[in-house]
Amino acid sequence: MVRTGSASVAAGPTLAVVAREAGVSVPTASKVVNGREDVAPETRRRVTEALDRLGYVRRPRFDAAKAPGRVDLIVHSLDSSWSGAVLHGVEAAAHDAGLEVVVSAGLTRTRGARPERGWLDKLIARGSSGVLFNLAELTSSQYAWLAQHLIPFVMIDPVLEPPPGVVSVGAANWQGGLLATEHLLSLGHERIAVIGGYRRKICSSDRIAGYRSALASAGIRHRPEYVRYGSFNETGAHRRMLELLDLPEPPTAVFVCSDKMALGVYQALAERQLSVPDDISVVGFDDLPESRWATPALTTVRQPLSEMAATALRLLVRMMAGDQPEGTRTELSTRLVERASTGPAPATSWSPR
Repeated sequence: MVRTGSASVAAGPTLAVVAREAGVSVPTASKVVNGREDVAPETRRRVTEALDRLGYVRRPRFDAAKAPGRVDLIVHSLDSSWSGAVLHGVEAAAHDAGLEVVVSAGLTRTRGARPERGWLDKLIARGSSGVLFNLAELTSSQYAWLAQHLIPFVMIDPVLEPPPGVVSVGAANWQGGLLATEHLLSLGHERIAVIGGYRRKICSSDRIAGYRSALASAGIRHRPEYVRYGSFNETGAHRRMLELLDLPEPPTAVFVCSDKMALGVYQALAERQLSVPDDISVVGFDDLPESRWATPALTTVRQPLSEMAATALRLLVRMMAGDQPEGTRTELSTRLVERASTGPAPATSWSPR
């Protein structure tokens, strides 16, 4: 096993395995790996194919001491205010630490069953001292590549539960789901629905777990038909809200697991000529700028995105210096931000206008 940062993952194939696969000697395989010219074209082709097929990565050329002032930030995309908040937090913390940040988007996606290696090759070539991943979903092979190059890294809000030992920073999502639901309960709502994001994403499942816990503490029966899943976008949430409105006993309030999804909920309610919050109260999650621009302004759970990113950068700096964080998971508190989209439960059931 090889350790990277605090992650333990299995090492990849050795050069001897590659040589055996290609039917050549280890010294010949080594010449191909190191770009030597004295190798026959056909032999080079066989070795290169074996390298790609087995997922072999050149042994570390990475040396943090050569580039102590540079780190990489790899984000899912750059087209959202979420990414903007993360970039702001990383930039501010990097400035304080005297670091340069290289930002790349969408480079950890996979093509079929085989992970793309270009982003890692570029990382190695730049000689960065460490990596921050935001909303990343790494494969076991990609974790292994990082391990083989001994590159410290920190995950910001990972999509899936990372392997044991991987350092990550996120929000207290269970607490946020609890706060959102308790707020609606305090307004007299009992028919409270929830629209989550992807089922397998840990932040979504944790927020829904908090919702269920709040209902249970209030002695309110959990209704399976009130739990719906979208795709963390407006379109999916719009569809799920219409499904909820078509139930024989529709909800009087809905907790939506992202502000972006809440905008889709607003659209569905407007199409049915329902008023927020007079007919249905809505609570979002994130506290992005869109939540303040919505009409009415959206009550939401604030997760400290910039603070999460800055915390991750500071942890990475410690790891680059050889320090081991005490724990692998850091959670920052969430809090409810009350605005105009929530109100008392209606005295009588609403009807379309």
